[in-house]
Amino acid sequence: MTNLPPPAEELRFLDAELRQLDLRRAALLRRRAWLVHTLQAAAARQPAPGPGTAPAGPPAGTGAGARRPEATAPGVQNVLLVLGGVLLTIAAIAFTLVSWGHLGIAGRALVLGALTVGALGVPVALLRRGLRSTAEAVAALGTALTVLDAYALHEVTFPGTDGVGYTATASAVLAALWAVYGVRLRLRHPLPLAVATAHLPLLLWAIAVGAGPYTLTAVALATAAGGTAVALRAAPLPVRIVAVTGALGTGAAGVLSAGWLCWSASGPGPAARAAALLLVAAALALVAGRFVPRPEISMGAAFAAGLCVVAGAGGVLRVTVPGDWTVPGCLGCAIALLAAELTPLHRPLRQGLVRASVAVQGFAVLWTLPLVAGCVLGPAVRGARPWSGTPQDFRDAVFAGLPRPPYAGTAPLVLAVVAAVLVVAGRRTARRPAVTVVAMVLGWAAVLVLPVVLRLPYAAGLVAHAVVVAAALFFAAWSGRADKRLSPPSLTALLLALVTSVGLALVSLASEPATIAVLVTLTVLFAAAGLRPGPAPFTAPAALCHATALACAIGASAGWPPHHTALLVLAVPAVAALIASRTGGARVTVPVEAAGAAAGLLALALAAPEPPMLALVLSLCGAVAAATALRPERRAAGWAAAALFLLATWVRLAAWDVAAPEAYTLPVTGPVLVVGLLRRRRDAAVSSWTAYGSGLAVTLVPSLLAAWDDRHWLRPLALGVAALVVTLAGARHRLQAPLVLGPAVLALVALHELAPYLTQVVGALPRWAPPALAGLVLLVLGATYEQRLRDARRLREALGRLG
Repeated sequence: MTNLPPPAEELRFLDAELRQLDLRRAALLRRRAWLVHTLQAAAARQPAPGPGTAPAGPPAGTGAGARRPEATAPGVQNVLLVLGGVLLTIAAIAFTLVSWGHLGIAGRALVLGALTVGALGVPVALLRRGLRSTAEAVAALGTALTVLDAYALHEVTFPGTDGVGYTATASAVLAALWAVYGVRLRLRHPLPLAVATAHLPLLLWAIAVGAGPYTLTAVALATAAGGTAVALRAAPLPVRIVAVTGALGTGAAGVLSAGWLCWSASGPGPAARAAALLLVAAALALVAGRFVPRPEISMGAAFAAGLCVVAGAGGVLRVTVPGDWTVPGCLGCAIALLAAELTPLHRPLRQGLVRASVAVQGFAVLWTLPLVAGCVLGPAVRGARPWSGTPQDFRDAVFAGLPRPPYAGTAPLVLAVVAAVLVVAGRRTARRPAVTVVAMVLGWAAVLVLPVVLRLPYAAGLVAHAVVVAAALFFAAWSGRADKRLSPPSLTALLLALVTSVGLALVSLASEPATIAVLVTLTVLFAAAGLRPGPAPFTAPAALCHATALACAIGASAGWPPHHTALLVLAVPAVAALIASRTGGARVTVPVEAAGAAAGLLALALAAPEPPMLALVLSLCGAVAAATALRPERRAAGWAAAALFLLATWVRLAAWDVAAPEAYTLPVTGPVLVVGLLRRRRDAAVSSWTAYGSGLAVTLVPSLLAAWDDRHWLRPLALGVAALVVTLAGARHRLQAPLVLGPAVLALVALHELAPYLTQVVGALPRWAPPALAGLVLLVLGATYEQRLRDARRLREALGRLG
């Protein structure tokens, strides 16, 4: 007999064996996973097969190396279902439109009814089996067949009814059927189709009964309200998207229609009805913004609501008040919207209404822009006809030759009100400096256009603008910082004063006494403001510019010719040099010197037609430059002084018609060269340009100009010999100035002597030779461009090493 262990011992033995089997199974599974991973990695590293080679198959017994499918199974399924549904729908449409007449009434009803019932009933069985995608495709075919049923019903049963009215009824019925069908079967597509179709019945019924534009607008707003309600209450995302799209489309159409009706109405009654529609649209937008969960959408809805309110009020005001007060009325409505900050509305709604108010205020400011631009730029036209006579009023002086903007009588009020709103709002914002600057600009614009709007007398308008300049300068000069830097409001006031002063000076050109009085006033005002260190870099140069214009005006008033007026203008560079010497290198020094230099250039331009006076003006400018060079930081001005003195000498010689300029220049050249030689012996660091440049140029340049017009050979020969001696002396002592002036003069003399022969040679050559030669030279230069640059650099360095 077999010896069996006790049950307890046998159970313990079986449990031990099972544990061993589990451990062995786990080890084998880990080994299999490692082998599969290794084979997959090897297949990924294997290079692509070349042409003519067959790809290696996957290892036996594994799925590694199998090519990954490019389309998923659900994707393939959806494509097939959609394509099948589309083909069936096309077939049904073709049957209804083409083959309909081949069947009788019973056959027609039987075919379409059977197809529709079948297409709508099959999804019930498909959903029970879990085939939701197939059910969606078949249900889509059914919804399309319902549209064909409605068309067929109209063609057979109601052929004489109005097409628009029938379409409205059919769309309402279909929307209801699709909604019930989609809710009962929980399908995706019927509900969005029902919502989209539900936007049509009201509008189509209104069109069918011949409703007017006001009724159509109201219907569009009602449809938008319904779409908004569906969008706020619906849970499925496709339904919300369709509802929002439809509500936005119909709402925008209704708002635009109401706005057009309001602003094109011929009387208060029609305008009020259209304004009521705009108020309804605003209320709808606010309600929608209240329940929308996203703050940015709520803000946009409130913004649109605010614009609708202002547009409605503006349309009513347009037909009830004069034209000048339409924009101020809209501005008042926009300011009233700011009271939304005090209401318990949600924060996004309050922000949207405030932004709508800001937008309307911006549009109001833009409405005043033509008038402000005309007041700023219009005086420039007056500059083309100075002293043409005192205008009738200040508006004629400003808009001389320019069209006047219509309905601009309330522009100062609009600008002042917006500026006041900004001042009040700026107290509670972190951007107070920027708001203050904008308010200041708007206030300045209001005061600037006020004399034009009021049509003040010419003198009163000039005084008003002068007061604006004085007030702006006072604010900029006495409200600066302690560190002498201008704050943004002070800098803005200063710039506004400059702009106003330019326009004032141009407007004053209409009358001679007004021009002189205004320029004197502006010069004094800017000079007084220049005493303060903050605005001095702007006001001091402006004072010098106005003083220059005053000098020209005084000369013209006295009947002086321009070259005599130039002497009066030279007082401005002298004063500028004096002021710059007293500032001690402050920030105002360079602007003052630049204004003085500009005045000096103007004096030279005025004196240019008269060479004797030009020589005198050049010498006086040289004296001013020499005085400037006495300051240690302006030693370089000595070069300008020397050049001006030389130019004055040459111009004087030309004015005297001197045929032998050497008689006047050689007595100056000798002592100057001796002084330069003595200075270089005392200080070897003195440049050759400082020691010999001016002395050599005094004689060489006038002699060169005289030799260029001299037809005899003696002067060019003597000048050439002198230039050669200067060149050799410069080479002997390695001096830069003689090596530059001597060769330059010698080359020009040689060119002058060879010019007749070169002319003959050029005349003897064919016409194609000079262009060909020029092209060849350009090619050679281009080929050796880098070497030429290197040679030029070496030449410059060699000249720099000379004394």
